[in-house]
Amino acid sequence: MDTIARLAADPSAWAALATLVAMEVVLGVDNLVFIALLSNRIREGRRAFARTLGLSLALVFRLGLLASASWVAHLKDPILTLLGHAFSARDLLLLAGGLFLVWKATTEIHERVDPHAIDDESHRDHSPLGMGSALAQIVLIDIVFSVDSIITAVGMTDDFVIMALAVVAAIVVMMIASGPLGAFIERNPTVLMLALSFLLMIGMTLIADGFGFHIERGYIYAAMFFSSLVEVLNALARRRSRRAK
Repeated sequence: MDTIARLAADPSAWAALATLVAMEVVLGVDNLVFIALLSNRIREGRRAFARTLGLSLALVFRLGLLASASWVAHLKDPILTLLGHAFSARDLLLLAGGLFLVWKATTEIHERVDPHAIDDESHRDHSPLGMGSALAQIVLIDIVFSVDSIITAVGMTDDFVIMALAVVAAIVVMMIASGPLGAFIERNPTVLMLALSFLLMIGMTLIADGFGFHIERGYIYAAMFFSSLVEVLNALARRRSRRAK
């Protein structure tokens, strides 16, 4: 209650909360693209439920990580040295998440570019994704994306309530946006391919970060924004061309 009262009376607390909410939402863009793509593989009637349940579980994990903030801070401590390079638990987590995203995006792109070349006995087809598999992947990737955002949040404030409110607000925004984004991607095949290329780029960024080569997220988001702008212009051109016929 003391923190709530301070939030209501202290402008600096509001500023910290607004900054953290904005940061969590921006850092959640990567996760949102993955969830929108993954949910489109589930049976249509269960997509909204899968997104809501998956993000709810992700929220529980994020709050759990926040509650153990001192442990999260130690994730950057080296635990393994390989070929002269020291790896922390955070590095290994980023490497695992990056490899998974690269694999996921590559297989999805391959299936859509050349679906007839896939051997049914050794590759999965386009049958709907199971609920359990979808939830596991949503939670897994959210944990990978959560580590950096939570470490950043801990560095900005030590007030658990402010951090928790920011995380809840970001998850609510993702719940609201994931449905319309998924429907838009499904209606536009070229946007789907663009989103898969985003996942591939994000996966490579995570791998580079895991090896100690940090790439500023601003560059990634600028590239995503520019590519999206070009796709919007292409869509407008195609629409105008169809109307002219």
